[in-house]
Amino acid sequence: MIFDRVLDGLGSAIVHGSLPAGHRDSIDGFVSRTGSSRSIVREAVRVLVALGLLSAGRRVGLRVLPASEWDVLDPRVIGWRLAGPEREVVLGELRALRRAVEPVAAAAAAGRASDSSHRDGLEALLAAADRLDAATGPDDAATFLQADREVHRLVLELSGNAMYGRLHRVVARALDERAGIRPDAHDVGLHLVVARAVAGGDASGAARAMQRIVDRA
Repeated sequence: MIFDRVLDGLGSAIVHGSLPAGHRDSIDGFVSRTGSSRSIVREAVRVLVALGLLSAGRRVGLRVLPASEWDVLDPRVIGWRLAGPEREVVLGELRALRRAVEPVAAAAAAGRASDSSHRDGLEALLAAADRLDAATGPDDAATFLQADREVHRLVLELSGNAMYGRLHRVVARALDERAGIRPDAHDVGLHLVVARAVAGGDASGAARAMQRIVDRA
């Protein structure tokens, strides 16, 4: 889509520094830069303002904001950063965030396994882990990634911590970076261990297995 191309082009230009912090511009300037219509540029600017990459004012126009203002947990911002010169830094940040959150979330999810209101979620987690286990063939990459994302999303949501639950998009974006890597049998087994430990109420086992998954990633 043209909108996506314009948004990605402007977002990348800001994140990669070709539109540096403090740069001032206008809708007309971005129209010239992108070769797109004013309506599409305006919508892209609206998104970039919401993400903290731009500020907009009637008299001052558009101004590029410093990295300290960016919504660095938004998957689009993560993607733009991963595609730029700070890729290794961003991968390190993602690993550190996952280490801090996912094992704790797995333990919390296991601690709530006896709550009957979570039965459907636990069954969905076990089913997703089974789908992941079955999707290890050379033609199963898309199915495997979808199941992998589902396992991690459900663990975060089953933790009962709303903030952890909101991080599932960040974790999914990190998992996307491994989409081209063939599944490792040991890693697949660890996901089964996590799902079964959560469903069985084994908090320490769930945390240990999730820690190993994140460390191996």
